[in-house]
Parts: sequence; C-alpha cells; structure tokens
Amino acid sequence: MNERSEPTTGAAGSLAGGGRTDTATEAFVAHRNLLFTVAYEMLGSVADAEDVLQETWLRWMKVDVEQVHDERAYLVRITTRRSLDRLRTMKRRKEAYVGPWLPEPLLTAPDVAEDVELAESVSMALMLVLETLSPTERVVFVLREAFDVGYDEIADAVGKSPAAVRQIAHRARRHVDARRPREVVSPDQARAALESFQRALETRDLQGLLDVLASEVVLVSDGGGVKQAAARPIVGAGKVARFIVGGVGKAEVALTADHTMVNGNPALLLRADGEIDGVIAIRVESGRITGLYYVRNPEKLTRIESEIPLTLR
Repeated sequence: MNERSEPTTGAAGSLAGGGRTDTATEAFVAHRNLLFTVAYEMLGSVADAEDVLQETWLRWMKVDVEQVHDERAYLVRITTRRSLDRLRTMKRRKEAYVGPWLPEPLLTAPDVAEDVELAESVSMALMLVLETLSPTERVVFVLREAFDVGYDEIADAVGKSPAAVRQIAHRARRHVDARRPREVVSPDQARAALESFQRALETRDLQGLLDVLASEVVLVSDGGGVKQAAARPIVGAGKVARFIVGGVGKAEVALTADHTMVNGNPALLLRADGEIDGVIAIRVESGRITGLYYVRNPEKLTRIESEIPLTLR
C-alpha cells in the first residue's frame, strides 16, 4: 500500500478507538529517531526536519495502521515525500541566503562516532557534498546509500519508475564519490588534528596552523548575514591560516574553544565571553585538515547543547 492510497479512518471505529491510536503512536515513537535522521540527511536543517516529522505524524494519524504491513517503510515513505517537497522550497530560500550556506550542526552522542557508517553519512563534509545534488538526486542517494532502501520503495516514494531511480542513484553516487573524503578517518585521528588546530588557534600560532592544515584546505564560514563571516570559501593553507589568526583568533572578547561531538565527528564549540559564538567542524585526510566548516549563524546554534539521537535503522 502506498501513501497516496492510504486508508483513512472513519468517525465510528477510528480515533474513537483508543487501541488504534495507541498502536499508531507507539509505531511512530519507535521509528522517530530513524525518521528524524532521514529528514535531516535530506534537508541539513534541524528545524525543517522537525517540521517534516510533525507533518509525518499528522499524516500518519489519518492512517488505518491495521492495513499497513510495514510500518517502518510506510513512515519513511511519508517522511521522504514531505522532505522532497520541503527541499524544493528550501532551494529558493538558500538562493537568497547571505554568504555560504552550511548544514545546521548537531550535537551527537559519542556512540554515533563509533558507528562509522552513520558518522560518515551525517558528517558536515558529506552533508555539504549533498547540497550539490538536485532535490530528487539527494533523496534517492540518501535512501539508497545511507538507509539501504530498495529501488522499488524509493520509486514509490519519489514518484518515478524503478529503472529511472536506478539511473538517478548511479548518477548521484558518481557525483558524490568524486567529491566526498577519499579515506575514512578514525575519531582518534580526527581528534588529534583538532587538538593541534585548537592549540594553534588559542595561541595564534601561524606556523602551527600551517603544520596541521593541508595545502589545499578549504574554509567555509556561515554567518547568515547576522554574524561576520567570509563572503565566499577561502582556499589554501596560507589564506586560511591568516584568516583564522587575523579573524577568529583575534577576537576582542575572551574566546574559548571546547571539544564536542558534532554530526558524529570531533569539533570545537567556540564561546565569546561565555556565550556560544560558533562551531568549527573539520574534515581530515592523511592526518591534515582539508576542510573547515565554521557555523556562526545564531539560528543554526540554538540546539547545539542538546544531544539529538540518530540512527540508520
């Protein structure tokens, strides 16, 4: 059964029956973390992912769950369709965004980092690559690569034939593979690079930064037009190091950097005079930092102190 032909509940035997409502609620709660992860990977925004979950819940409460054979698949399908609709709306929003746009960072539990597949799928580096896909390509890629959803199910969710979905998946995978990190880095390796970066940041050590930054490093900063940030990505170790020493490390207020786990990977939470000022996530390859993702937009930092549970299953 697909969502478009979903059974609706009648006035007599539907919401009046507490058992049916309880069953629907239990199913939604059981899969909520999965549905949030699906929506977040597709949207890159916590606020939009939460809105999609609310829309999914409202749609789900109209369904006769007794006629649903696979609750997980059904709920993922609803979430996918709502996310795809929202992705198309977000595209216009991002076109009007001031400066570079970065995904909203998530505070994640340490066990997310231990799940290599999950940590890689929600990493800031990969999430930024997903921004280069079309809405349909992104949805297909996320469902197939991160959640191992079958082509037939994806086809039903996006309204295309299985053959078309296979082609889209192949094209999206090739596109992402050409841009994603070339190696899997352990949390310890990422943490070591981050610690070196932190020491150089706090001491404004230009040479220390040059030692930990790869020559082709790219820094992307997101202030959303509210906080100061680079108007475009900065490329090259020398330029990035000078920007950090002359900008981030030269704050007029007391700046502290605390280690945290963002999107399943080690990151720094920056505070200015005790107030949250930004988050710096990194991409590491061969022991050096190849990507720095600096989120300062206050609207994207409202949930950075509350852990959000994620799962691929």
